[in-house]
Amino acid sequence: MSTDDRELSAGGVVVRGDEVIVIVPTRRGAQGQRVLGLPKGHVDPGENAEQAARREVREEAGVDAKLVEKLGDVRYFYQRDGQRIFKMVRFFLFDYRSGSLDDHDDEVEEARWVPLAEAARTLSYRGEREMVERALSAISKER
Repeated sequence: MSTDDRELSAGGVVVRGDEVIVIVPTRRGAQGQRVLGLPKGHVDPGENAEQAARREVREEAGVDAKLVEKLGDVRYFYQRDGQRIFKMVRFFLFDYRSGSLDDHDDEVEEARWVPLAEAARTLSYRGEREMVERALSAISKER
């Protein structure tokens, strides 16, 4: 597999108490549907995955958050211009610190707080639901 066939992204599960930030990106799903997801995006040159996740949380959700721990990786394939692309998204658990969900960038239609248990059921993608479940597990161990 050539390097052109791989993508690395990073994202954040930002929690405040028993709630998590979810976003509705302006970009639609493969069938044109609205997507409910977690803040995430490409790792830029010179960034590591943790830095990219923190930046994406700030850009797509409008908040600053403190890193707690790595939650895991979501791996999948998708098609772009007839080419099969392997994508890995590294997710991190963050504690909300400050900021307003209204300060998100124009790639996001809406950012909102929802109960963690609800997000674990309603996020559009299985891998992201699994990351929220891991966050729930990590938080329950702390309490």
